Amino acid sequence: MDEKKIEGLLGMAQRAGKTASGDVAIRKAIASGQAAALVVAEDVSERTKEAVMKEASKEKIPVYAILAKDTLGQCLGKEYRAAVALLDKGFAKALEKELRGQ
Repeated sequence: MDEKKIEGLLGMAQRAGKTASGDVAIRKAIASGQAAALVVAEDVSERTKEAVMKEASKEKIPVYAILAKDTLGQCLGKEYRAAVALLDKGFAKALEKELRGQ
């Protein structure tokens, strides 16, 4: 896994308007079927991780626990983020491909 490529990919998705971050926005994206993938910071609390994963599993949305909260936020031009939903299948597939090392 190349963290810099993943950070760049998330930054591009943010600039393209294809992300949702923040608890309410993520839940809305999941409920409406817009979320193609979910990225959860690896250093969030177990309670937060479980809550997000529970919501995503209901809709069969892949969840990836990567990056730290600070790094995830920096990718998005924010202070820090516990999670972000990718709203585009192309970005979601590119992330999965990068995580597999292809």
